[in-house]
Amino acid sequence: MAASSSPLPRWAPTPSPSRPLWRWGGGTPDARNGTGTGTGAGGTDWSLGRLFPWQRRPVVAGFDGVEVAPTTAPAPTQRADTNAVDDPGVFLTWEDVCVTVAAGAYGGEPVSILRGISGHAGPGEVLAIMGPSGCGKTTLLDTLAGRLGPGVNETGLILINGRREKLAFGTSAYVTQDNVLMSTMSVREAVYYSAQLQLPGTMPAAEKRAHADGVIREMGLGDAMDTRIGGRMTKGISGGQRKRLTICVEMLTRPRLLFLDEPTSGLDSAASYHVMSHIARVAAREGMTVVAAVHQPSGDVFDLFHNLCLLSHGRTVFFGAASEANQFFTQSGFPCPQLRNPSDHFLRTINKDFDEEIVESSKARRKTAAEAIDILTDAYQSPAYSEKTTNRIAEMKQIGGAPFRKREQASFSTKLFVLTRRSFVNMHRDIGYYWMRLGIYLGIGICLGTIFYQVGHSYSSIQSRCEVIMYTTALLTFMAIGGFPSFVEDVKVFRRERLSGHYGVAEFVISNTLSATPYLAVIAVIPGAMLYYLTGLTKGTDHFVYFVINLCMCTLLVESMMMIIAVIVPDFLMGIIVGAGVQGVMMLNGGFFRLPKELPKPVWKYPCYYISFHKYAVQGFYKNEFIGQTFPSDQLVEKNVTISGLQVLQEKLQVEMGYSKWVNIAILCGMMVVYRMMFFAIVKIAEEVRTKRRGMKWKWCK
Repeated sequence: MAASSSPLPRWAPTPSPSRPLWRWGGGTPDARNGTGTGTGAGGTDWSLGRLFPWQRRPVVAGFDGVEVAPTTAPAPTQRADTNAVDDPGVFLTWEDVCVTVAAGAYGGEPVSILRGISGHAGPGEVLAIMGPSGCGKTTLLDTLAGRLGPGVNETGLILINGRREKLAFGTSAYVTQDNVLMSTMSVREAVYYSAQLQLPGTMPAAEKRAHADGVIREMGLGDAMDTRIGGRMTKGISGGQRKRLTICVEMLTRPRLLFLDEPTSGLDSAASYHVMSHIARVAAREGMTVVAAVHQPSGDVFDLFHNLCLLSHGRTVFFGAASEANQFFTQSGFPCPQLRNPSDHFLRTINKDFDEEIVESSKARRKTAAEAIDILTDAYQSPAYSEKTTNRIAEMKQIGGAPFRKREQASFSTKLFVLTRRSFVNMHRDIGYYWMRLGIYLGIGICLGTIFYQVGHSYSSIQSRCEVIMYTTALLTFMAIGGFPSFVEDVKVFRRERLSGHYGVAEFVISNTLSATPYLAVIAVIPGAMLYYLTGLTKGTDHFVYFVINLCMCTLLVESMMMIIAVIVPDFLMGIIVGAGVQGVMMLNGGFFRLPKELPKPVWKYPCYYISFHKYAVQGFYKNEFIGQTFPSDQLVEKNVTISGLQVLQEKLQVEMGYSKWVNIAILCGMMVVYRMMFFAIVKIAEEVRTKRRGMKWKWCK
């Protein structure tokens, strides 16, 4: 009866009657059906039990909590995990971290985002980074994860187990604030494909699927398994489900260090609690270190945090055990009113964006938020609080231990197969990728074929054939920008998965080429065949095959060029403008609107004419169309005289005849390969520059 009369919801954690629920060295609720992997009491792994001393009570109705044992946690150096050498826990420390943004174009002063932030996080703990909007939560998270972008300067000392170390694949994971997912995939497919990329190649496929299903259900997505994620074209799962799916993908490998940026954004209070409690259970059970930037947690979610880092305008207001924060505010003169969520009280007190409102204080006069921040910051710098953080950092820096080893991944061939298959499915389902272009091509093919229907072999047909060829080349290549928004989404997914170490640039480039080629062949063959026979171009299977191959190479080449633009200009609206401009300039130098010998030599002929792919595509089409043909001459100039196709190519069109039309195809293929390699080089160089830049900062900090 007591349980039924409780005002708490049925899923609320039941606190221990003897000790607070969360303490240093305490635990988190374990899974209802979960057991340890060892042979200790209750099925709990004996080595983790020494590190995280809690006792599980029997699962009974109305209980979803943890009874904390009255013992104290051992020092980190006493960890007795038998796998510590192979897979040690992560003790993360940072001291005096400062982050500034370079001045803008008008020569202003650098903007300081973080100012002397220090803190720590250890295995089995959930550290919450809280503060008002714009206080530097995400910046601190990016700094600790090594993901700061260009133009951002960082100083300070960040150590893992007492040394500078770049975490190998599978050791750390980062759940970004933006849910970057493939909109055409279902929840099940998104997690399955990610599992095949991340989990070891030696693991059977059935085990990977079972593991993926388990992770999906743990995040409460069992009912949405077969629902499409959805995006700009179609409706799919909700925003909260997207967030949980993003967490699912990153937790497949059970990383030792997990960064979460706004994990509860878009979730209702019940979903927020279930997601964070599951993460806390996994952290405690497997010794995972969790660092989460949280915006506005509910009271139940706040109780799940072991430690709290409270920021305001780049300064530390409080760092320590979450259970001590209320006492800290009370002693500083800002007690939390009864029945108010402590996190709400903390954020209201230190938010000076609305400084005309005064905050509550136990002192005689009420203070503004700016004054409250100064008081709290000064109080935290006192030895009673700041020395605890300093001493704990010093203890963690003595941890040492073996370096982290890279976990086993799928092989190169497996990744290539999985990425190709996923990309092929995505292109098939995304109507904006190729199907809409195919419809446009078919419509314009009918229009062009009927306008130039059976051009014949008169003298005027020479110009008509050239116009058909040039318009076809320009249209099929120019319309490639229509699929740019879809490709930009793919690049965003690639960036996220690349930063997480799921696969490399080579796998992405090759898989994208393999998956796109069949679709490009379809949109070249079907409209090309309709256009070719309606206009009455040169008959013959060999001529038609060359025509289609040339069209395919042009579309592949333009897709490769748009890949480079997408990685340089990630905004799809700006990318479309840039792509259209680049193609427009190349089109002008293609040798149709202005004959090659009439082009101004500086810039336009050297080098623009020779780097324009339209030159090689159009000249290949010309050779395929005119070689072996004869046409009557202009009857107004000379009657009863014929001219050969060779004369048309050399004299009227100024085509370079020193090589075969198949050489033009080879040149286009080579340009396509060069563009793909440029994309590969740009991504790799950007990564190397970021790594070297960070290394120089670390060296300077020493």
